Amino acid sequence: MGHKKRIRFEAIRSFPNVLQYPLGMQGAWNNFFKNDHPITLELACGKGEYTIGLSQLYPDQNFIGVDLKGNRIYIGAKKALDQHLNNAAFLRTEIDKINSYFAPKEVAAIWITFPDPQLRVSKAKKRLTHPKFLRLYQQILQTGGYIHLKTDSPVLYRFTKKVIQQYNCILLCDYEDSYSQDNIPETLKIKTYYESLDIANSKKIHYLKFSLPAVIPGASEDKLLQEFLKDYEADRT
Repeated sequence: MGHKKRIRFEAIRSFPNVLQYPLGMQGAWNNFFKNDHPITLELACGKGEYTIGLSQLYPDQNFIGVDLKGNRIYIGAKKALDQHLNNAAFLRTEIDKINSYFAPKEVAAIWITFPDPQLRVSKAKKRLTHPKFLRLYQQILQTGGYIHLKTDSPVLYRFTKKVIQQYNCILLCDYEDSYSQDNIPETLKIKTYYESLDIANSKKIHYLKFSLPAVIPGASEDKLLQEFLKDYEADRT
């Protein structure tokens, strides 16, 4: 580990707005924030640009950036402290353990901003909009709670649209090219570090907003999804 990373890891241990693998947080976040405002998560938050941006736009709501990499969390957490954003916090943990930290219906909404698209079909289960993850989100999301995906990856965008359709999710907004839309909401104008890089070289920022059905189909549907992905990849090679 580099010297800068060690300094940042040491620093976040003392940050009051960073929790690392905390115990006993299910149902306790309103005590942490000292209010009963709605809670929104930014998953795989990186440097926390959306956690910061949303907390500035909506001071009457609480926002939690979730990521495993403490040196990245440090950047967003320090900004929140410097700007006295008491409605912004950061949770260091793995995304696939997210339901260990929140009680049922404790979360109002989820943002997934420029996650690793896991382009290989063999890695599809690691995509944060895979039904494996949607089932975790369903455990903590309020009924009708929104999931937002913002990505420059056309692969992840198309994959998520397929999942929404196949698993009976409710699609509420679909922008193939967000910035070509008239009067986009302020939430979509927040830019992350990875958005500026345009790693996918797509020149487009895709956006999907959807909610989950009462019941998410199970393993048999997952098998059909995987078979579809294999066939889809074969057709493109």
